[in-house]
Amino acid sequence: MQSGWTHTTVLLGEAVDALLGVVPPAAPATAPRVFVDATFGRGGHSRLLLSKLGAQDQLIAFDKDPEALAHAATLTDARFSIRHQGFSHLAELPQGSVAGVLLDLGISSPQIDNPARGFSFRFEGPLDMRMDTTRGTSVAEWLADADVGQITEVIREYGEERFAGPIAKAIVARRQARGPLVSTTELAQLVADTVKTRESGQNPATRTFQAFRIFINAELEELQQALEASLHVLQPGGRLVVISFHSLEDRIVKQFIAKHAKAVFDRRAPFAAPHVMQFQALARLKPSEAEVAANPRARSAIMRVAERTAGVSGVSA
Repeated sequence: MQSGWTHTTVLLGEAVDALLGVVPPAAPATAPRVFVDATFGRGGHSRLLLSKLGAQDQLIAFDKDPEALAHAATLTDARFSIRHQGFSHLAELPQGSVAGVLLDLGISSPQIDNPARGFSFRFEGPLDMRMDTTRGTSVAEWLADADVGQITEVIREYGEERFAGPIAKAIVARRQARGPLVSTTELAQLVADTVKTRESGQNPATRTFQAFRIFINAELEELQQALEASLHVLQPGGRLVVISFHSLEDRIVKQFIAKHAKAVFDRRAPFAAPHVMQFQALARLKPSEAEVAANPRARSAIMRVAERTAGVSGVSA
């Protein structure tokens, strides 16, 4: 499925170079390797990665978006396969079978720019925001029944919005007076009418739209599951590369790597062997000034890189 909406992959070369890094020491250089692009999107990372892989290597991709699956169908490389699943399903791969996992979080430009997807407050469209349009509940459907407390919690938790309460009350009041919100512009205008002050250059609805998108797709919960799964599937020397686009995502990634990049001693059993470190933190990168100038949507990106060690925790990794 082709469209007029284009996507510029953020940190393209840097992510692929970090993912390849080194050949896992447990395997000779000629052994086939398996890599995972857990967020295929429009395939920028996958295509570059395939150009650098050996003839016997494999690339497994994941994506929930049917449009991404349609784009993946144009990639006819026999080394490539894609699954119509979220990246939390990474855990289904065999233990220690993967040489590298890439997670490019957030949403792609075609998803934002296509009004029919409902992700953007800039265009008139249905209030949907589902990554996978074949299943699940849309934002409009959820807002038709959610109470003030539920809406407030979502906006505050996932949007870090200090006006969460007033926005939630306005949404419910509007529903009671004129029926539920059904379009992106209706929601954006309601938020603008409710939020009287906002950071310079930021649309008043930015945080609310982010919150609803993250909530309706369970993005942070799925991210946590995928990070935990990486411990299971990565072989010693394998790389984890994660590109985040807002503080909530990056905080989870940062804390996860930090937690597993140190030996942990059980104070209740001072003479017991420690749970050894399972990751070594390697790098934290941001896009260059040139990349941000060429693609302003890259400005908030942060890439973190870690390498799986040979350590095994007290619980099976």
